Amino acid sequence: MPGRATAARQIDHRNARVAGDVGTLLGIWAHPDDEAYLSAGLMAAARTAGNRVVVATATAGERGTSDPQRWPPNRLAATRRRELTASLAALDVGEHHWLGYADGTLPDVPPALGAAAVEGLIRRYRPDTIVTFGPDGFTGHADHRAVSGWVDRAWTAAGHPGRLWHVSLTPEFHRRWGALSSEMGVWMPGGVPPSEPAGSMACTVRCTGDLLDRKYAALTAHATQTAALIEHVGPAVYRRWWGTEHFVDAGSRLARAAA
Repeated sequence: MPGRATAARQIDHRNARVAGDVGTLLGIWAHPDDEAYLSAGLMAAARTAGNRVVVATATAGERGTSDPQRWPPNRLAATRRRELTASLAALDVGEHHWLGYADGTLPDVPPALGAAAVEGLIRRYRPDTIVTFGPDGFTGHADHRAVSGWVDRAWTAAGHPGRLWHVSLTPEFHRRWGALSSEMGVWMPGGVPPSEPAGSMACTVRCTGDLLDRKYAALTAHATQTAALIEHVGPAVYRRWWGTEHFVDAGSRLARAAA
């Protein structure tokens, strides 16, 4: 464990002890596969350390396709629900909640209503660590940004329990993977992807070995979303592309703002 409070915690397959420090982990996301891309390594490490991990997903992602003829919303929703179950099973995560909203409608949900649903989960599970999107929505997706606002509001209403971490990226990621990310349409039009210095992270999960295998299994379980991309770039590139996870301490900022 680094001695400086500002130094990022490093979690990899050799250091499950740090994962234990995460305590009970609650992840709150917009669509199936968000949790796998952004926190599968953290979840797997936490489960290996014996921690409780709970995931909540706001929608079934029923409009997440470029081929609505093949994948009408009802069919895609059912498939993505099954994919999420299989993805979480690959990480040994068995506790999941659907918030029951329609894909693409989250910005229209009254913020107080969305926050109330999240606050109910916080009060029920009393997590030591909550992970979600930052205000940028990571990719800029409006659903992601809405969920971020709900979680921030709920965490504040619940009295700032535990840690609140937002997912982020580093300048190093953008130098190495920015062109590919843009080419593959990761960023929404007009979205500004997050970028924070590596040393400012509250936690960095570097997936290697078995941990990377488990993250890759979780991602490939979301086949409707990942299979074509993996085929296009190849498994080796894909694994390196999404093999590191970064989290910034959003809680300190919100607590200061509320003081």
